[in-house]
Amino acid sequence: MKTFYIVLFSFLNILTINSLDLSEEQIYHQKNLVSKINSLKTTWKAELYPHDIKPLLGVLLNPETNTFKKERLFIPKRNVTPIPDLPENYDLREEYPYCDSLLNIRDQANCGSCWAVASVETMSDRHCIITKGKQKPILSASAVITCCTLCGKGCAGGLPYEAFIYWTGAGIPTGADYGDTETCLPYFLPKCNHHLNNTGLPDCPSTATTPKCNQTCQEGYDKTYQEDKYYGKEYYTVKGEEELKTEIYERGSIEASFLVYEDFVNYKEGVYQYVEGELLGGHAIKIIGWGVENGVKYWLCVNSWTEFWGDKGTFKILRGANHCGIENNIVTGMPKLD
Repeated sequence: MKTFYIVLFSFLNILTINSLDLSEEQIYHQKNLVSKINSLKTTWKAELYPHDIKPLLGVLLNPETNTFKKERLFIPKRNVTPIPDLPENYDLREEYPYCDSLLNIRDQANCGSCWAVASVETMSDRHCIITKGKQKPILSASAVITCCTLCGKGCAGGLPYEAFIYWTGAGIPTGADYGDTETCLPYFLPKCNHHLNNTGLPDCPSTATTPKCNQTCQEGYDKTYQEDKYYGKEYYTVKGEEELKTEIYERGSIEASFLVYEDFVNYKEGVYQYVEGELLGGHAIKIIGWGVENGVKYWLCVNSWTEFWGDKGTFKILRGANHCGIENNIVTGMPKLD
């Protein structure tokens, strides 16, 4: 099986994603969907997001069952003893304001790299949280997208837990947003305007090609690629609402994958619950807290479609009901601190 993976992903090393423009018919459909959601006065509000996000949904699914692929038969589970009487509302950004990785909203641009972006965001947060700010790396999504051959297909999708395995084995260098000069391997695409108004960002390019693996830091950086690496000690999954809350409270961010339907694309604020629309694909995000809004429990999540999407780049989703599979598809890990 491992040999098969190496052959398959070597040949898929460079992949291109098609244009993200919506047709007039699709925009009309989305406008009607937004109007319906807001007229129902459900737990969230919608706003037109005129962007084809299918290519951005990069967590690989089994096409026959629309379930998440798990190529490895066993992902370790951490047995967490729930802490009683945790706060009703909790936000890691408020607890660890010195962790820059918690405050930044990344943009995967028009690459289906959510699986890698959410992974390195979670790893970065954990390095900072566990060391109480002594380590504050912004780890490179580009390194995982381009060099982890077992992770997936680059911009055409991947497997989050393989990214964590890669972190524990190969290590990951630093890499902030496109154009950053203070990290080893910044993201290879700039933040871009996903057909939104007044963002001040350039339009997203019509295609996104996965670059070849390049294990060299950018010119002028003062460390080699190998010297700049950070490593994970372990990776695992966690199950159960109270266990997930305790995991976040004790150790920091977690990565979750969930099924995305048409209505989610147009999320603006409130606690998301599925209303209407077809399944578009699987998406990976970072969970940084929880809370209750108007009597409805939610997970506080960070997306990777710029700070102009949703609630300044974040969203809330129904908690405690495994909504869209979000509580059954968790991966996280602990940094190696030697």
